[in-house]
Amino acid sequence: MAPRRRPAAAGSRQLRWAVMAGVAGLAVWSLLLLAMVVTTLPGAERATVMALLAPRWPLLLLGWLLGSGLIFLALRALWAHHVQPPARLAEQVHAMLANPAPQPLAAPGTPALDALADACNALLAQRQVAEAERDAQVARASADLARERNRLASLLAQSAQSMVVCNLEGRILLYNPRARLQLRTLSSAPALADGADVVGIGRSVYGVFEQAQIQHALERVQQRLQRGAAQATAQFVTTTHGGRLLRVRLAPVLDGGQDAPEASLGGFMLTLDDVTRDFDAAAERDRWLGEATGHIGAAVQMLAGAATDLSPAAAGDSRGTAALARIQAQCAALREQNAALARHAAEGLATRWPLEDMLATDLLAAAQHRLGRDALPRLAVEPAAADLWLRVDSYLLLEALAALAERLVEAFTPRFLGLRLRASEEGDGGATAQLDLYWDGQSFSTETVMGWELEPVGSGAQRGMLTLREVLDRHRGSMVFGRDRLRNESFLRFVLPLAPAAEAAEAVVESAVPLYQDGRPEFYDFDLFQTRPFQGEHDDEPLAALAYTVFDTETTGLNPSQGDQILQIGATRIVNGRLLRGESFEQLIDPGRDISAANTAVHGITNEMVRGQPRIAEVLPAFHAFAQGTVLVAHNAAFDMKFLQLQEQATGLVFDQPVLDTLLLAIVAQPQQASHRLEALTERFGIAVEGRHTALADAKATAELLLRLIPLLEAQGIRTLGQARAAAQQTYLARLKY
Repeated sequence: MAPRRRPAAAGSRQLRWAVMAGVAGLAVWSLLLLAMVVTTLPGAERATVMALLAPRWPLLLLGWLLGSGLIFLALRALWAHHVQPPARLAEQVHAMLANPAPQPLAAPGTPALDALADACNALLAQRQVAEAERDAQVARASADLARERNRLASLLAQSAQSMVVCNLEGRILLYNPRARLQLRTLSSAPALADGADVVGIGRSVYGVFEQAQIQHALERVQQRLQRGAAQATAQFVTTTHGGRLLRVRLAPVLDGGQDAPEASLGGFMLTLDDVTRDFDAAAERDRWLGEATGHIGAAVQMLAGAATDLSPAAAGDSRGTAALARIQAQCAALREQNAALARHAAEGLATRWPLEDMLATDLLAAAQHRLGRDALPRLAVEPAAADLWLRVDSYLLLEALAALAERLVEAFTPRFLGLRLRASEEGDGGATAQLDLYWDGQSFSTETVMGWELEPVGSGAQRGMLTLREVLDRHRGSMVFGRDRLRNESFLRFVLPLAPAAEAAEAVVESAVPLYQDGRPEFYDFDLFQTRPFQGEHDDEPLAALAYTVFDTETTGLNPSQGDQILQIGATRIVNGRLLRGESFEQLIDPGRDISAANTAVHGITNEMVRGQPRIAEVLPAFHAFAQGTVLVAHNAAFDMKFLQLQEQATGLVFDQPVLDTLLLAIVAQPQQASHRLEALTERFGIAVEGRHTALADAKATAELLLRLIPLLEAQGIRTLGQARAAAQQTYLARLKY
């Protein structure tokens, strides 16, 4: 953290004001007393007294000032020896109570307070003994629970899929490293630094998935639960920004357990599976199997024909006739086996990929990616309604589109192809969607379409086992063709069923889905099931229940308004009263200007270290996503926030969430202490700091400090975010501007 300009300490400022107020009060009282005495004298005596005092008023004024000074010194001495030391000792006691590893209090220097400090140290020793006994009892009582937890973690570690657990508001309670990697590909936010993902404990899963996707699946699950289904799950397919296909299975987390008589939905669990490679491998297997059965059929046909041609020559030879008969019998058997193999492969393909709910926008994105692999003309994709859901076998449907697109290009060589997906009009049958593959140019005959329906789906050499007609039958759909004269376009239209709003059938009991791949989860917090999400300026929210992003910056200097720039941002998060050390943000930044030797001596960042690093406009979006939905916290936050605010116009990013300043909160919690610098506070509270004056190390130290300050603030009646912000604004340092 760059050196900051600080005014005088809080305790000395309050001392001066208190003593000055006391002296002024005594001075005013002495003047009032003198005036009262003079006004009570008779007229002659009053005139005599005034005549005596008038020539001597400079001496009286000097005496009055000298007396006031003596009173000031006396009050200051009394304050310093009898008022301030007990107050400081009280604050040190509170800090000691907030410290998990407290050190004994030092003797204040006066006999009475030394005795009080000794008594506090004795009570501290007794408390430590009591806590040790309590911890031992808790450890013994929780040993069985710990073993069960470790067994559960071990079982989860052996599973093979990604998993994310959320509460009903979509706040993430648990995730594993495999899920973190897969969800990173779904997020639109950049991740420049390790750990800068938007995935984390207490974060919203809707930063990764569209909320409509999750809500649609939850509605299906709730409908199944209301019907008493034994296994109420739902699944859908979505596409990543890289064009990959991800299958998501949603299972409910029930309050009270699965067997509770009135179990209610408390959250949900997502298991994730990247099926892109499976789709590609399936297409390759289908191509190979189709070619193999074709070659076998051709070879059998040739062998049977050769045997037929040789039969007249062998008619007079009984052994030749018998051999030809055996060859013909083997050919017939091989032909039947080859046909059976082809039928079996087609049946397996028809059921390999289940019909799944899929957003129209995701289906179009997947189709655009699939058709982009082939040498096709320019492809135009029209946007679809955001709430349009279909029930499809996405693999077969995409292969069918690829086959039709290839045949259209071969037949008409159009200048462009287009995809359009929309819900059918009421008069068109309702509850269906129309997927149009359109192009510029002429249409074709009914015979041509009927011929295409009987050909295998797929493109190029990768032709599958199923025909287009079989794909349509699997979807209970149909295909029509026509021409739109207004648009001067021809089209092939798939009529497909929409995803049903409610299913009449019971949920099928599915095989267990494994949960973990890369070891036990790094972070989890099931207490968040009961925690309300932070969604704005919730001044009534308790401080202990909020989610915080604690950050720090290293800069080229102390004057953001005069061109100084950020060199490094470091941040960590607090969720549910716990510092998440594994979820951090740290990124060096090229400031676009030289770093002076004086500033390098403070934070250790050199010009060579930032050369080639991203600029602030590239880093801020990632940090903005990391801090989204949380309260921002910094030590001397006005300094750091000024740098962020100066970037708003250039980046379009506004950090508009509430901000707490641990410098101001420390003054509120401990007003009598001489220093509230971060170094002094960490030493006072026993906070270990690694790598001082690096942004991430200072951010973690500030986070630990905030966790220590919250109980002290609550002891003063400051329990909510609004109360903390109001109390901080009453401190004299709140007027500091940069």
